[in-house]
Amino acid sequence: MCTEKWFKKNTADLGEKTVAITGATGGLGEAWCRWLLRLNASLILINRNAERAEQLRTKLLIQYPNAEITLLSADMEQIDDVEAVCTELEKIGFDYLLLNAGAYAIPRHKCPTGYGNVFQINFASPYYMVRRLLPYIKAHRVHTVAVGSIAHNYSKTDVDDIDFSSRKAASKVYGNAKRYLMFSLYELAGKEQISLSVVHPGISFTGITDHYPKWLFFFIKHPMKWIFMKPKKASLCLLAGMFEPTDYMEWIGPRFFDVWGLPKKKKLRTCTRAESQLITERAEAVYTKCSEKKTVL
Repeated sequence: MCTEKWFKKNTADLGEKTVAITGATGGLGEAWCRWLLRLNASLILINRNAERAEQLRTKLLIQYPNAEITLLSADMEQIDDVEAVCTELEKIGFDYLLLNAGAYAIPRHKCPTGYGNVFQINFASPYYMVRRLLPYIKAHRVHTVAVGSIAHNYSKTDVDDIDFSSRKAASKVYGNAKRYLMFSLYELAGKEQISLSVVHPGISFTGITDHYPKWLFFFIKHPMKWIFMKPKKASLCLLAGMFEPTDYMEWIGPRFFDVWGLPKKKKLRTCTRAESQLITERAEAVYTKCSEKKTVL
């Protein structure tokens, strides 16, 4: 089944819906936005870089001149920004919360919360958003879509080094954060009875490949094209999560080897229930610490 055929068969009009999405200016985020505008959704784009966000809105409005696109600024490293954007979202109103913002191989430092920035961006801030907005999410039956990663299987939880600050490998630091995000939200969704989909795009040509040395990327980019999907197709797995909730320990991603193909729901066997509950216990401690660190009123 081709991309267009899948899109027509597996989606529905979103003309009465408002979709809030973090990290919209990235390759996958932009592709996701384009699918959503084809479905007539109103968008709230939450991004760190206001200039890039405005450029994206301009591009989208050229193709969809009647689209409703609201811009909100938030640096996911800064818990005050995250708190402020939660307040704005409650005022505007939304039907979907798409947790797409992420960072992989970036210069590492500690955030105001005390956690490493990779952990803060990929887990602590998005989890904070869901917990902080939980009353609104429950009252308005908001559907949350969390973007996970196959990298979550590169690590196991270490309660003595929650943000993997002692690790050097970018794949493990990133994977640990995604592991926290995915399994804490599974437990939270079950406990609070909220609608959740955990999705992943496989591997795609986006900013996440920027960490490769230029000389290496020159040699591997052509073979990679046969394995890695372009953002337009990879983002279908993210889009699928908006129309098909996932149960506990299920996710939606590319059907072949988790790296290529159209969306397919699969069972996860990469985390035990005991570890998942431990992650959730630590996630609540992270939420509490983030709440204590915020200074906005």
